[in-house]
Amino acid sequence: MTALLWLLTALLAGSIGWNLIQYAARKKRDASLAEISSKLRRIVANETSERLLLFTDDKYLQELVQDIEGVLSSSQKMAVRYARTEQSMRKMLANISHDLKTPLTVILGYVEMIQADPAMDEAERGRLFRHVQHKTTEIIALIHSFFDLAKLESGDRQIENMKVHMNEICRKNILSLYEWVQSSGMEAVIDIPDHPIYAYGNEEALERVLSNLLSNAIRYGHDGGVLGLALAADETHVTIEVWDRGKGIQEQNLERVFERMFTLEESRNRAFQGSGLGLTITKRLVEAMDGSITLRSVPFQKTVFTIMLQRAAETNVRFS
Repeated sequence: MTALLWLLTALLAGSIGWNLIQYAARKKRDASLAEISSKLRRIVANETSERLLLFTDDKYLQELVQDIEGVLSSSQKMAVRYARTEQSMRKMLANISHDLKTPLTVILGYVEMIQADPAMDEAERGRLFRHVQHKTTEIIALIHSFFDLAKLESGDRQIENMKVHMNEICRKNILSLYEWVQSSGMEAVIDIPDHPIYAYGNEEALERVLSNLLSNAIRYGHDGGVLGLALAADETHVTIEVWDRGKGIQEQNLERVFERMFTLEESRNRAFQGSGLGLTITKRLVEAMDGSITLRSVPFQKTVFTIMLQRAAETNVRFS
């Protein structure tokens, strides 16, 4: 009987002890949860990048904190991306407004000159009207660029890829600009193989990409005196290089020149892109052909845009 009593007493004491331990653990966990909740509310309210740190040996709480940290990290990254996008959009609107305002102001000036002088001779009137036409064309080109980029980024413009004869496209584009190259005092260094090279791409998109890059090199790299166009291929890829030896782009800006609305006030990119659309559209077109475009630049040595596309087999394959 005594032994049984001792056993019951021991069991009761053990149960009480266990419950006390569990109670203490729950109290500790509750306190930790309250601390987590307080820190989380503060982080959310202040929109800070503060981390949710909690020192505990509770495995459950450690996993919970890790999960919350993951959600906070994703949320903070989204907030940064949103802020950058918002800033980019504000800059875009400012740039487009500026680029629209300038030619419109010039057009208004020419029209006022024509209206103010009814006796103006036909030659002078014709000259002013040609200026008006030129500035109007600039505005239309800017608007088209803006909508082209919007369509590319929204997916509304579909690029159909097929086998394209790269030699012909490269030759046609450099020949169409050859007089400009010569009048700019540049030497053209052309490396297009005799054997046919095919890639998967879109002829219209490729012509626009090459026209953009070649025109850019002539207009803003002419001080280097050389324009280069090279076509090459390995077993899987086709590579096009457009290069010049002009003033180039500084190293700190190489990674950003393809960003939407990124402009360099004192560089060739500002002049090339205007409101910051040209290189972005070029990159989007290349990507729509499942390709890539990169830039390397050492001022007055070599600035080169490299396009890489998938090489096509001899059979006429079409896909999108």
